[in-house]
Amino acid sequence: MSPQRAIRITLLTVEGFVAVTALAGGIALMLGALIPDLSLVITPPTEYLEGSSFSSYLVPGLVLALVLGGVHGLAFVLLLRRRPSASFAAAVAGYAALIWIFVQMMVIPFSFLQAVYFIAGTVELGLVMLRLGLLPIAHARQTRSARTSASTT
Repeated sequence: MSPQRAIRITLLTVEGFVAVTALAGGIALMLGALIPDLSLVITPPTEYLEGSSFSSYLVPGLVLALVLGGVHGLAFVLLLRRRPSASFAAAVAGYAALIWIFVQMMVIPFSFLQAVYFIAGTVELGLVMLRLGLLPIAHARQTRSARTSASTT
């Protein structure tokens, strides 16, 4: 498998994972805000929202599902269809994940999921840089491959 193919497949996997889980998490937050009986099961304690501009998890759930999930879903589709804007969309999605986590960490206590999504956003940005040939490792491999194929011909 070529390095570019491996990068594309890995990026699709990360984008798909974040899109699906952000949508599911956003729906869970919204349901918890709208159906009080579910709030104890599927939403964090409302005490986490003290000091924020939110009185419930409805708006954060909407943002999580529509913005974070939507951006990742769009990036996934663009990359799947091999559109020229796919790398740009993937970079936007990676930054969106990092911004979401940074803001979340300022409002609520640390959780394992924050680490997972921080890593996902960082991996996305790294994969975009590899895909564009901006990281020295990817450039060195491509240069080495080009030299090897040139010397065998």
